[in-house]
Amino acid sequence: MTTVIERTAYVDGGWIDPEGRPLKEHYSPLDSSILVGRSLQLTAADVDLAVQAAGLALPGWAGLSGGERGAYLFKAAQKIEEHAQELADLLTLEMGKPIGEARGEVNRAVVLLRYYAGEGLRSVGEVLPATDGVSHLYTTRVPLGVVGLITPWNFPAAIPVWKMAPALIFGNTVVWKPAEHATITASYLMQLLEASGLPRGIVQLVSGSGSVVGQRMLEHPGITGISFTGSDAVGRTVAQAASARHAKYQLEMGGKNASVVLADADLGRAADTIISAAMRSAGQKCTATSRVIVEKSVKAELTALLVERAQRIKLSDPREGDCYLGPVVSKRQYDSILGMVEQGIREGARLLAGGRARTEGGFGKGYYIEPTILDGVDPNSLLAQEEIFGPVLVILEADDLEHAIELANHVRYGLAAALFTQSQKSIHRFVNAIEAGLIKINGETAGVEPQAPFGGMKLSSSYSREQGRAAIEFFTQVKTVAVTP
Repeated sequence: MTTVIERTAYVDGGWIDPEGRPLKEHYSPLDSSILVGRSLQLTAADVDLAVQAAGLALPGWAGLSGGERGAYLFKAAQKIEEHAQELADLLTLEMGKPIGEARGEVNRAVVLLRYYAGEGLRSVGEVLPATDGVSHLYTTRVPLGVVGLITPWNFPAAIPVWKMAPALIFGNTVVWKPAEHATITASYLMQLLEASGLPRGIVQLVSGSGSVVGQRMLEHPGITGISFTGSDAVGRTVAQAASARHAKYQLEMGGKNASVVLADADLGRAADTIISAAMRSAGQKCTATSRVIVEKSVKAELTALLVERAQRIKLSDPREGDCYLGPVVSKRQYDSILGMVEQGIREGARLLAGGRARTEGGFGKGYYIEPTILDGVDPNSLLAQEEIFGPVLVILEADDLEHAIELANHVRYGLAAALFTQSQKSIHRFVNAIEAGLIKINGETAGVEPQAPFGGMKLSSSYSREQGRAAIEFFTQVKTVAVTP
């Protein structure tokens, strides 16, 4: 795409004209001289109009059958698939994700739409036995209503769809606020949804700041549910605001995910898998591996394998087809990652690989950080406790499986965890004891199939789950019906 996008707000079936309105310029993290687009900065009054439009569209949309709603989702999937390359190119330009991963993400959005289109034909209730022997006792589900979706920048195509698709198939209408670093991609995705023929008013796209647009969504009495993915600090704000007015809320937040490697593991396979989980997307995944906890007897061997693989990774322009590691999303993120690494070294961590920005060889205008590995990290330190959200991996030593589980659980997060072993006994012990909502055995912490529920424990999530059949629990309300003749 060569046209600079400026239409970033879509309300009541039409794009808000940016003429005379405040606009924010968005520059690419791969080269900060490239203007990607300008986003319209909406007001609280604009959000009110969006909620009103979604409310007016709700009865008609909810009144369709699940199959009829599913047909619209199938059309949306087809339209996105037809323009997958353009959407992936824009995604890469705006937030720096390597183009191969961007294509995979867009395909994930298509798969999610088709999956939930099929959900429209599944049962939404159950028949129960009545004790009197004559009554007909059953449950059914109805839409939650107008739902607000607040989505992050790290998966700007997939995450909006994995919230939007279940919301729509179960009869809700949507007010969607994308992260500021993903607004331009969101705008193009909305253009494709519009072109697919979605009925007027069922999806509203509202661009702007979290302090204005996001805050008004949290406060608005017309929004009956909020689904949020982002930082735990903002997630707490969402929970407080929603609870204050008795709105339903769903939170997916941070992770400090551990991969545990036991002495009986295939160390080469473990090293390959862990490096991918830590460095793909420049570590900017809530499910990325951030900590390796390795049994003492094989620590030296695994460490050498990890360092060798990290040093082989080539930083490159994410638009190149073979790019493995591109830039991080913004100057703020760049400074935060490097600052945390520097602080960790001052506190005694040993730098084994990377640890610096790459500015030479044409990288000076972007936000490129070398793949970084640190050892000798205190389990209570910033590096071992806080989400870094960058291409940084820390190594911790464990005496045995029980010690490894103790170290893995010694954080406030509980999103994902992995175990590398050949022992069935160790697998069962790990699954029972680890405090994580997503568990992988001999696999990456990152990634889950769309038919499976996704969410974490502790401060990684609220109490609900996303994706799969679990999505119906958040986006609907249950009615119990007893019919007595």
